[in-house]
Amino acid sequence: MEKGREIARQHCARCHVIGDHNRMGGIGSTPSFPLLRKMQDWRERFGTFYNRRPHPVHVRVEGVRRWTDLPPNAEPFTITHDNVEDILAFVEVLAEGS
Repeated sequence: MEKGREIARQHCARCHVIGDHNRMGGIGSTPSFPLLRKMQDWRERFGTFYNRRPHPVHVRVEGVRRWTDLPPNAEPFTITHDNVEDILAFVEVLAEGS
């Protein structure tokens, strides 16, 4: 869970509020992690976020082919499938704090 929190802080917090760490941060038009966690399909959303706009332009997942050649609109970064699982573990714990 801690690894997922650190990945979220490092890469996701620049656009999303991920919790108490950046309650007043993020971009106003992006949903917060706690809000997304309350959705019924949260696990699918977080498990496939790298394929959901606008993420495919700047998120690379090892072993997953990019679906666009557009230049990144934010600092690009690469993660692994294990990192995605780490983020899922972190987000799952968010519900316990609600």
